[in-house]
Amino acid sequence: MELLDFYADWCGPCQMMKPTMAEFEKVHPEIKVTAVNIDEQEELAEKYGVSSIPCLVVLKDGEEVERVVGVQSLKKLEKLVG
Repeated sequence: MELLDFYADWCGPCQMMKPTMAEFEKVHPEIKVTAVNIDEQEELAEKYGVSSIPCLVVLKDGEEVERVVGVQSLKKLEKLVG
């Protein structure tokens, strides 16, 4: 399972998510978390149709299975990948 974290450095809510994402990575080392800066990786953001950030996309076997937009709590992230 992989979690794509679409963000931008200029995005306030994205910056608010950073500590939560760091905690999530510590608690769930079995899940690969990939931070995707939409300004640097526009093609990937376009591929996944990301229009609002922060946007978290859950992949299983390379296929999207879940998506949430906006600031999420650790509990919500755990439900997302659960």
